[in-house]
Amino acid sequence: MSGLDRDGDVFILDLGDGENRLNPDSVAAINLALDEVVAAPAPKALVTTASGKFWCNGFDLTWMTANPGEIEPFIQSVRVLFARFVTVGLPTVAAVGGHAFGAGAALALTHDQQVMRVDRGYFCFPEVDIDIPFSGGITDLIRSRLPVRTAHEAMTTGRRYGGDDALAAGIIDGVADQDKVLPTAIGMARPLTGKAGPTLGTIKSRLYATAVAGLVAGQAVEVPI
Repeated sequence: MSGLDRDGDVFILDLGDGENRLNPDSVAAINLALDEVVAAPAPKALVTTASGKFWCNGFDLTWMTANPGEIEPFIQSVRVLFARFVTVGLPTVAAVGGHAFGAGAALALTHDQQVMRVDRGYFCFPEVDIDIPFSGGITDLIRSRLPVRTAHEAMTTGRRYGGDDALAAGIIDGVADQDKVLPTAIGMARPLTGKAGPTLGTIKSRLYATAVAGLVAGQAVEVPI
């Protein structure tokens, strides 16, 4: 992970320039970055970006294959991370300049808004093609963030949505040329920085209560503000 930067009141979390797969190290790093953003005084917002071909290519399957006994607690840590993003008391925007697959696509949906590169890059849930059923929490998350018919299509067909397709399907909020994805996301976040605070966190926690309950599956999760 490339780390955390700042453009005025907008924090910029860079996932890196590789496949940016989720493993214990990357999840820990993202949580630390979130801790820093949450601790900062308002006004503030967060944009999550990446600088390579991938925004996030989902779970680190190499790590999972090498650590079979640690898979379940690791996946639960990812679900708790998703719950943090969904409920965090500040505006969040995913600047998806590359592919977002599987858990990476779900991570994008945990943000309040999303903007994708218009000409290249796919948003895709390939689980149906690789025989990995969605957990109840992830199902609730997707269902809470997408139109019902889009959620059905995305989850049951594994369709790869380009930027324009994702916008038309109600998955994302905007598209931009490659060099404009991050500036566009920052532009979406900046007018909302004054809304950061406990009230926003409470609104989102109640709005997505069912998804959050499914994600944390009985585990205690601190809702950051």
